[in-house]
This record gives sequence, structure tokens and C-alpha cells, in this order.
Amino acid sequence: MNKAAMLQEILAQNPLDSFARYGLAMEYSGSGKTEQALAEFDQLAKDHPDYVPGHFMAAQALAGVGRTDDAKKRLEIGIAAAVRTGNAHAQREMQDMLDELSS
Repeated sequence: MNKAAMLQEILAQNPLDSFARYGLAMEYSGSGKTEQALAEFDQLAKDHPDYVPGHFMAAQALAGVGRTDDAKKRLEIGIAAAVRTGNAHAQREMQDMLDELSS
């Protein structure tokens, strides 16, 4: 069984498993399945709005396929989540990416 299938099996038993959802999104992203990755990142954001790495990686995936405006919106959401959760490091990284995309 491949990694994506294992993660899908975990999610079938526990759809709210944030770690498995993030892992599946990353697996899709890493294998070039951007739309599937974005669907998983969107579900992760819906179920766990403060899962900061999901916002950051979704923004990177969006930027990677030229969807700059969508990436900026996702970064703004991620920055707000980072502020809420006190994740200053992620906040800075996302702000740097947002600044770069805005220039």
C-alpha cells in the first residue's frame, strides 16, 4: 500500500485527523497532483482553521501553479491563524512570502 492510500485509509476511519489530512495534502502536492492537494488543504482549513502549516503549504502550492492572488489570500488567512496560535516563526515566514508575492 502506498503512502497516499494509507493516509486515505486513516482518514476513512477518522476524517478529522489533521496530521493524516496534512500528510495526504503534502503527498499529493509532492507528486504534482496540485488540485487534489488543494482540496485536502481546503478540507484541513475547514476542519482545523488554526492548522498553520496547512495554510502555508497551500499558499506555496497555489503560487507554484501561478495562482498568486489565491496564494496571497491563503497567506493572509494563515498569518491570522499564526497570530491566534502564537506561532511567530510561521507568521514571519508567511509574511515574507506575502511581501515577495506582492512586490
